[in-house]
Amino acid sequence: MNKRYLLTPGPTPVPEEVLLAMAKPIIHHRAADFIPLFEEVRKGLKWLYQTKEEVLIFASSGTGAMEAAVTNTLCKGDHALVVRGGKFGERWAEICKAYGVKTTNIDVTWGEAVDPNQIREALKRSPDIKAVFVQASETSTGASHPIKEISEITRNTDILLVVDAITALGVVDLPMDLWGLDVVVTGSQKALMLPPGLAFIALSEKAWKAAEKSDLPKFYFNVKKEKKNHLTNQTAYTPAVSLVIGLQKSLQMMQKEGLPAIFERHDKLARATRAGAQAIGLELYAPHSPSAAVTSVKSPAGLDAQEIVKRLKNHYHVTIAGGQGDAKGKIFRIAHLGYYDRFDIIVSLSALEMALNDLGFSVELGRAVAAAEAEFMTQPAMAKAAVA
Repeated sequence: MNKRYLLTPGPTPVPEEVLLAMAKPIIHHRAADFIPLFEEVRKGLKWLYQTKEEVLIFASSGTGAMEAAVTNTLCKGDHALVVRGGKFGERWAEICKAYGVKTTNIDVTWGEAVDPNQIREALKRSPDIKAVFVQASETSTGASHPIKEISEITRNTDILLVVDAITALGVVDLPMDLWGLDVVVTGSQKALMLPPGLAFIALSEKAWKAAEKSDLPKFYFNVKKEKKNHLTNQTAYTPAVSLVIGLQKSLQMMQKEGLPAIFERHDKLARATRAGAQAIGLELYAPHSPSAAVTSVKSPAGLDAQEIVKRLKNHYHVTIAGGQGDAKGKIFRIAHLGYYDRFDIIVSLSALEMALNDLGFSVELGRAVAAAEAEFMTQPAMAKAAVA
C-alpha cells in the first residue's frame, strides 16, 4: 500500500471533518433546514473576506467568478487594464476579449511582480480605463503582486480594482474593505480546504454601482439576481449543496484558528519550503515577490521539470504541479495553502531530494529537510500550535 500526498495549488487536501460533513445525507436547498446553514456560511465568508458586503457563491470553478467579475461590472466597448504576469493574468485578458472589452495589457516577466508605477502611468495615458484586473497570487508562477499599493492608486477614483484572490484569500491578509478592493474572487479548492466546485465573488459599493449600468450579456453569472436570493438565504439556481455543507465546516475550522494565525502559518510553511529548495542548490522562480500559497522552483540545468513531477508522482506518490504556458518544463511548484502543516513540507522536500538523485542531479540527502526543520525550529509559535 502506498500513501499518497497531494501538494498542488488546487485541488488541495480536504480535512477529515469536512469530508465527514459532506458525507451526511443531503438536504434540499429549498427546505427550511438549509436556511440557517446558508446564513452561517454567508457570515463566515464576510469574515474571511473582511468585508461588510455580500459574498456570492456560484457552482463553478474560480474562472466562473472571474467571468462574473467582467460581465457584471463593465459595458460593451469599455477599456480595461490587465496585468499579465502569468497564465491567469492572461486569462483576465482572454475573458475581456470574449466579451468585447478593450484591454491595455501590462506584460510582466513571469516570476516577477508588477511595479505599481506601471499601473499609475498606464492610467494616466488612458483616462478612459474603467477597471484594473490583477492577481494577488499568480498561481502559475508563484509570484505575488502588491495589491495594497495598487489599491492606493485606484481607491479614490472611479476605476475598479478587480482582484483574482483564488490562491491568496485565506493565505495572506487581503482586507477588502480596509484596502478598498472593488471585486475579489476566489475558489473552493484552495485555502478553503474543499473539493473544486464553488466560486466566490464580492463587490464593493463602487462595484455595485457599476453593476447597475453593466450591459454585457449574462445569465447564470448574474450578481444582481444572485445577491437578491442570497439575502433571503437562498440561491438563484440549484447550489452544490454538499459543498456548501462542507464550506460551513471549513469556515468553522478557519474561524477557530483565526485570521492572524492562518496568515502566520502560511508564511512559515512558505519560508521553510523556499529554504529547503535553496539548501540543495535550486533556484527560486519568483525570488523577489514569492507567494505564500505556492513555491515555484527552477529545474536544474538540463533536467526537464516535468520529469521531476512524474518521478515524484509515480515513484514516491507525491503529487506536485509543473509549470504552465511559457514555464512548462522549466519549473515545478510545491503548494502549501489550506490544509497543510510543517510535516507536509518535510515529506515533499524529502521526496524531492530522492527524486532528484534518481534523475541524476546529485544532492546531499537530508539537506533540504534540515533547512526546512531549522526554519520551523526558529518558529516556536507554529510548533506550539501543532502540538496543541
